[in-house]
Amino acid sequence: MSSAPTLDAADLDAYFQRIGYDESHAPTVATLQGIHLRHPQAIAFENLSSFLGQSVELDLSSLVQKLVYGGRGGYCFEQNGLLRSVLTTLGFQVTGLGARVLWNLPPDTLTPRSHMVLLVDLASEPYIADVGFGGLTLTAPLRLVPDLVQETPHEPFRLVQSEGFWILQAQIAQDWKPLYQFELQAQYPCDYEVSNWHVSTYPKSLFVNNLIAARAARERRYGLRNTELATHFLTGTTEKRHLTDAAELEMVLTDIFKLRLPENSDFSRLFSGQG
Repeated sequence: MSSAPTLDAADLDAYFQRIGYDESHAPTVATLQGIHLRHPQAIAFENLSSFLGQSVELDLSSLVQKLVYGGRGGYCFEQNGLLRSVLTTLGFQVTGLGARVLWNLPPDTLTPRSHMVLLVDLASEPYIADVGFGGLTLTAPLRLVPDLVQETPHEPFRLVQSEGFWILQAQIAQDWKPLYQFELQAQYPCDYEVSNWHVSTYPKSLFVNNLIAARAARERRYGLRNTELATHFLTGTTEKRHLTDAAELEMVLTDIFKLRLPENSDFSRLFSGQG
């Protein structure tokens, strides 16, 4: 099993400053929980690069430059790729896994392994960590225990087993909705490179054709799809807002999703049919 590259001291400190974490660095459950809560609140899920036709690189240097120093976010391969190296640097035993997305798809739909998940082996028991699943990104690691309802700072989640797979489910209102299924088979950088190339460049890819952003916040989640902004409160209510021009969109990306926009950000095609 290949291990993740590690961060040097300066980059690790910059990462902790970026997410606002100043507690223990010991490889414990408490440390994992603290980092896992802060990361998705500070570093938004977003696909600006693929939407704008820019490359998405997965090497650690590129991830650190983009997500830590560049004020950007990213999607699962970037978010969990960075987190994996952070945790490995701290002494955690981390394995990258591949998942098939089930969210909002008809039952029995077969999808490729297009999502990255982390298995964190602690001395006590294994946990699943994932800071890169968009609008329902976990804000806490989950114990790898079947059928156990696990509270997080946001929704309750559980892991169930079916036909050799683990399935992650979230409780939305009173219903349990599947997010993705995975096995405990290690994935390697070449696996992620193939999937990353597909989702970031394939002409029919969701991430090539749509602008998507999400960020968890205290007692709410923000979600953006093209020109539609939604604020989902943990009380169950949702506020929706339609964005009418590129200037308003850029303000939302900067203020709500806390992003530093890349150079040559042209979102005009989202508004070309309006007016």
